[in-house]
Amino acid sequence: MHREFTVDFLSGTATAHISKDNKDVSEKVDIEKGRTFAGFGFTLVLSNLRKRLLRGEQVQLKAVGFSPFPTLKPQVVTVKLSHGGLDRVKMSGRSLKGDRFVVHPEVPAIAKLFVTVPDTKVWLTNPEPAGFLRWEGPIVLPNDRLIRVDLLPGTTSGSAEPSKR
Repeated sequence: MHREFTVDFLSGTATAHISKDNKDVSEKVDIEKGRTFAGFGFTLVLSNLRKRLLRGEQVQLKAVGFSPFPTLKPQVVTVKLSHGGLDRVKMSGRSLKGDRFVVHPEVPAIAKLFVTVPDTKVWLTNPEPAGFLRWEGPIVLPNDRLIRVDLLPGTTSGSAEPSKR
């Protein structure tokens, strides 16, 4: 099964295609320039907001996502960005220190009855400068299994543990 999800931020069009079911959905979404993002784009946003988030501030932005099959309807939801702590992240036989940031979708109460949307977590290197260390979350759809993308290749990556600074 081939799946393709795209968002054209200039035109405000989000598209989903699933080859197995020959399912195509394309709709206009409300893109707020400089405040609406998707996927790995949040890693760049977090590196720019890092200092504010480390001070305890929480920032609300917008995310483009897709509802689970069968509708695949694209939609824009509010997400809350926050700092989740300082962790030791094990990967490729090493233990690296990283700040964990959380992208929490604020799903309307009625929608929570039908779908669970997990948080996405992004770790940036500590100390600065902020560089990508790890990304963990569902790849596209909220019911996709959680995946992990690490900076360093190697054996299976370990879980993140709170750092003792």
